[in-house]
Amino acid sequence: MTRRAIVAAIVIVIVAPFLTAQAQATGQAQAGAQDKVIAIVNARIVPVVGAEIAKGTIVIRKGKIEAIGADVAAPAGAEIVDAAGLRAYPGMIDGYSSLGLVEISGVAATVDNRETGRINPQARAVEAVRYDSMHIPIARSNGITAAVVAPSGGVVAGVSCLLRLDGRTNREMAVDESAAMQIELPGLRGGRGGFGGGRMGAQPRADGPTLLAELKELFRGARAYQKMRDAAAKNAQLRLPEFNETYEALTPLLRGEIPAMISVHGERDIRAAIQFVKDEGLKAVFYGVEQGFKCAGDLAKAGIPVVLGSMYDMPPVWEDGYDAVFRNPGIMAKAGVKIAFSSSSASVAKDLPYHAAKAAAFGLDKAEALKAVTINTAEIFGVADRMGSLERGKAADIVLADGDILEMRTNIKKVYIDGREMDLSNRYTELLDKFKR
Repeated sequence: MTRRAIVAAIVIVIVAPFLTAQAQATGQAQAGAQDKVIAIVNARIVPVVGAEIAKGTIVIRKGKIEAIGADVAAPAGAEIVDAAGLRAYPGMIDGYSSLGLVEISGVAATVDNRETGRINPQARAVEAVRYDSMHIPIARSNGITAAVVAPSGGVVAGVSCLLRLDGRTNREMAVDESAAMQIELPGLRGGRGGFGGGRMGAQPRADGPTLLAELKELFRGARAYQKMRDAAAKNAQLRLPEFNETYEALTPLLRGEIPAMISVHGERDIRAAIQFVKDEGLKAVFYGVEQGFKCAGDLAKAGIPVVLGSMYDMPPVWEDGYDAVFRNPGIMAKAGVKIAFSSSSASVAKDLPYHAAKAAAFGLDKAEALKAVTINTAEIFGVADRMGSLERGKAADIVLADGDILEMRTNIKKVYIDGREMDLSNRYTELLDKFKR
């Protein structure tokens, strides 16, 4: 053993107990914070589901909402948070982002949202998430408490995850490590670059129905593979097929355990994707859907929810009108399509509420716009029993704001995730303090 290796081993032996003690202390502090009973009083409560409460109390115990209402009394010994003049909202949920996967879009070493190759169902976003990303506290400080983090690139990009925006590791942050299988069809134009570091590396133009036919063949092979594996498991005389990583990774999708999140954009491809989902018997969510207003009735009839792309995008087809991107959500919602908004970004994930606000300015009902950044997203990804609204028994993901949360002039005063008050300092506040000095 070299002298350097011996020194390194000695350092590890000396330092390890201190690191363990620090980790235990941090864990104990977090557990203590969660055990604390908090009563938010005098708040105007916007639960999203149900009527607003003009002046009410929210009691938080063990990270959950224990009681909520106008006639709720603060328990003895509870920490009182006077929210007079403030509105209480559920934390917002970003329906599609690259938080934790992209730091600086122009610096390749800080970008980890795509794999090489076209078919990568085995890629998992949760494995690559940087829990210490500078964009996470920025988004959190504007009232976003959870986000779907999605890989991109190729045709089958991999498995996205749903994260709460607080935690010491990517696993601790995970609400659902397997939120959806990401499938990407071509955009309506060659370069679909978004504002502020959105979806990178636009795909070359391709034919959506042709790619769907290719996927059908892939799924047929995966089903045959799984059928042979199931048969061999029941009969020891049958030989197991040779291990196939791609087919193994597709199994949860084909068994209906996770949905396919299909990035689809033009009317022709949307209609083809609706038929594809029906033929394959898949649970599905559509992402993007810029021309959804042209086939909103078909989407509603198929019962396929939609996560909209960035409202900062330009109209993909100018003939649709300058305001097509903004009108699209309202038209689909009126047709009965369940919609949710996304930042489609990391660096501007903080702007999620303003995407909903743009749609509300162009015809989307304002109450529906708020649902589309809260409860709708939770319902689409199967976590509405845990988050997305202010209700008894749900996680205490609460935002206190001095105005309408969808308005840019509104200030976020406090954010709670699982009942823990978040530190709202971030890179922006650091720079503000620096330049003030």
